[in-house]
Formats: sequence, structure tokens, C-alpha cells
Amino acid sequence: MNEHPETEVIPVPTPASPASVTEPIAIRVGELAGRDVDPNARPATGERAPVTSHPAYPIEDGPSGAGPKPEVTIVLPCYNEGPHVLKEIERITTVMNASEFTYEVLCIDDASTDDTLAVLRDAAQRYAHLRILPFRRNGGSGTARRIGTQQARGEIVVWTDADMTYENERIPDLVRVLRDDATYDQVVGARTTEEGTHKWARVPAKWFIRKVAEWLTKTKIPDLNSGLRAFRRQVALPYLRLLPAGFSCVTTITIAFLSNQHDIKYIETSYAKRAGTSKFHFVSDAYRYILQVLRMVMYFDPLKVLMPPALWLILIGVVKGVVDMVRHPFYFPANTVLLFVSGVMIASLALLADLVVRSRDGV
Repeated sequence: MNEHPETEVIPVPTPASPASVTEPIAIRVGELAGRDVDPNARPATGERAPVTSHPAYPIEDGPSGAGPKPEVTIVLPCYNEGPHVLKEIERITTVMNASEFTYEVLCIDDASTDDTLAVLRDAAQRYAHLRILPFRRNGGSGTARRIGTQQARGEIVVWTDADMTYENERIPDLVRVLRDDATYDQVVGARTTEEGTHKWARVPAKWFIRKVAEWLTKTKIPDLNSGLRAFRRQVALPYLRLLPAGFSCVTTITIAFLSNQHDIKYIETSYAKRAGTSKFHFVSDAYRYILQVLRMVMYFDPLKVLMPPALWLILIGVVKGVVDMVRHPFYFPANTVLLFVSGVMIASLALLADLVVRSRDGV
């Protein structure tokens, strides 16, 4: 018998012998179909394995290495932020060093065309908590935040921007809420002012989109798309695959939490005029925001979106059909039939979508 410490002898019946006779076959514990498996690991039902690495984008650590596992990971997407990203890093590290939390700052360079990556690599030599994840091609703010959250080592993940707009001095306050109050899974820095570009159009557009989201989620939302927020990583992991590539990722993570009974706390924060050039495009990004709100609620509660218009179409079709019958017995115009059939089709789609949502495992 093989005495190798990693080898276990399992009796297996052989075709040429009776069922009661067994022949030992050596199977190396920890190997299955050529894949390394932890013999003590137990499969988790309904739970996805956390992503621990992204082979296409290796993380660059400073001279001292990654260090011990931190409590907090601050994900900082960077795209052409070279002139001011170092100031933002200094702000964040100063306030976090003064706090009681261990942390890391994970800077994602989204294939910047300026010297952002060079500035980050130089900063990594001086800031022990700084880690860099360089993208080979531009993926967008949502992609950077999604992959950054997957790569985060901290139990609490903080999202913020590198453009000097958010009050990053409040990051420890956001983290303390999650540490001290287990009833909240996300804390958002709710802005009290609007300092972005196209202010004349952004304010009413954001108000409208926020009201739509409040109606769909039945929750008051002071700031739907704030880029400053902290959340529990394990709670967020199942929803990361829903994040779009663009700025509406913050809207998505808000609605995903609220639609799944994860409470969010809002803390008022200031908001400054951004440094550098804004990457926000009003028409295209506002259009994406509206679509994303509707898409997210249809993902979690399709009946709320589809059933009301379906019932209205059916009702209008029936009323119009009665009127048509009175005017022209046994004659239904094509538009009457179209109204009724459209309503039935949308209602059927709503019921089918709701069935898919309810039968879906996990999210």
C-alpha cells in the first residue's frame, strides 16, 4: 500500500470480480480531474465562490508588498486624472491613517492616455497602502468599480472618485456606520449641492430619475447616484454582474440593495467642483440612467413595471370594444383588437418575467 501522506486508498469494485471483492485504487486527495481541491472544503449551496484574482490584470503592489488583509478597501477609478490624482491619494491616506481602520487604496487606471499610471506607480513607492490595477483598454467607471470590488481584500468596500469632488474626509464616518450598526449594508454620502457640468439640465433630470426610482423601490432616496459610498463586500458580490460599464453603476448598486431588502443609510456630505475635465455626457448618460433604473426594477420586480400599462391597454381595449359593439354590432376595428391584444401580450410577458425572477436562484 502506498504510504504517501496525501494518498487515500478507496476500495472500488472491479468488473471481473464479485461485488463483494474490491481492489484498492489510489486516488490523491486534493486532485479531481486535474484540478486542485481542498479536501476540507464544503460546497456552499446557492453561493458563488468569491473572485480572488483577475488574471488579465495583475495588481501592482509597492516595495513592501500587499501587506496583511485590511478592514477597508477604497476603490479609486482613475481615467486621465494625472494632474490631481496624487492630491486625492494624499487626502484619502491622511484621513485613513488618522482613523482606527486598516485599509488599502486600490487605484484602477482605466487605460488613461495621460501620465496617470506613471503618477500612480511613483506614488506606490511612497504610500504603503496603495495598490494599482492597470487596465489595458478603457472599460468605463462601472467596469473599474466592479473589478475593483472583486479584487478588494477588505470586508468593507468604499467607492469614491479621483476628481476632488467628494468629501473623502468623511470616509471613516461611512465605515463606522457599517461597523457599529449591523442593520445597514450600505452607507451613501448624499450630496447637498450640485456642482457638475450642465447644471441647468442635470438638476431636474436627476430629480425626475430619483423620483422614478423612489416610486419603483418604495423608498426615499436622497441621492441616487452619489459616487461616494461604503458597503459590505459580501452583500454586494452577487449584484456586481449587474453593473453596467458607465456611470450608472452607482444607480444600479443602490437599486439592487433596496430591491433585496438591504438597508441604506444616507449621510449628508459636501460636493465640490471637479478638477480636470468632466467625463459625463448629459444626453447619453441621462438616457442610460433612465434605462438602468427601469432595467434594474424589471430584473427584481417586473410586475411593477409591465403590469400597469398592460392592464390599462386591456381596459381601454374592452371599453372601446363595447362602444364599437354599440355603434357597429359584431364589428371590431383593427385598433381595438390591437389595443386588447397588446395588453394581453404585455401582461403575459410580465407574468413570465415574474416567474423567472421568482424561480431564479440567488439574485
